[in-house]
Amino acid sequence: MVSRIAPPWVFEIDDLRKSYDGEKWANDGITLRIEPGEVFGLLGPNGAGKTTLVKQVVGLLAPTSGTIELGGYDLVADPDHARQLCSYLPQAPVPIESFKVHEAIELAGRIRGGEKSTVRARTEELIDDLELEEWRDTLGAKLSGGVRRLVGFAMTIVHPAPLVILDEPTNDVDPRRRRLLWERIRRLGDEEVAVILVTHNVLEAEKSVDRLAIIDDGRTVAEGTPSSLKAADRDLLRLQVMLTPGVDDPALPAWLRAEARVGNTLVTTVSEPDVPAGLDWAQGLMTEGVAEEYALGATSLEDVYVRLTTVEAVAS
Repeated sequence: MVSRIAPPWVFEIDDLRKSYDGEKWANDGITLRIEPGEVFGLLGPNGAGKTTLVKQVVGLLAPTSGTIELGGYDLVADPDHARQLCSYLPQAPVPIESFKVHEAIELAGRIRGGEKSTVRARTEELIDDLELEEWRDTLGAKLSGGVRRLVGFAMTIVHPAPLVILDEPTNDVDPRRRRLLWERIRRLGDEEVAVILVTHNVLEAEKSVDRLAIIDDGRTVAEGTPSSLKAADRDLLRLQVMLTPGVDDPALPAWLRAEARVGNTLVTTVSEPDVPAGLDWAQGLMTEGVAEEYALGATSLEDVYVRLTTVEAVAS
């Protein structure tokens, strides 16, 4: 069983392409490189190709063409190595109905080849770090969705493979424990573990990843650090207007650079010289009863995401 490789190693995807019907590409020439200790974000709207990419990495799908290598191992030619060298937390709930929390975590670590005493100690550490003590001896069938998600996360990293893949790890998790989960993700880097974080939560990803790629329509449309991806927007500010429920989109001044509406929130960007006019416009919407409040702030990775993908991606 190959479950450990010594750094320095790299994980590389080169010109990966996948088609289910021979015509439309679910992945279209994706190339990525990730090193030990990196937390790498994979962002994109529904249907962008993220899930297809992950399934190929963990050996559940064979690519149409291209390569996937980790530490010198060809994960396409030998999917068994993929399953041994990657720890994967899928979006689907983990099937732990008949196990107590500590039993499920320990069992996952032992299955992955961890030494019994080490796995047991790490299990207790994770239960403490994620504040799961009150559920330690609770059967999985009695857990809420958020707690079960945290248990699945602990099962994934109790004896982590060199590459950990987390698909929407914070789904259903309460805000306090989300922070604890992000702290544990960052600590994986200290163990020379690489993390691929698949998420729709752009704001949380911005705070937690070292680098990221934005995928849309099967292709990589941007890659870099959060700061580098925001470089093109540094002379812009975000003007967010909370519209009165039921109103139509207001007429937009020509000097607004971009706009997207999610529910009753209208998000726009405005250049610094146009900020006074932008504030007057937003205040006018409030006077007319079209808006209830507004806020001005720095642009974020979410604004880049909106610009590079589609409005519908933000709403999902």
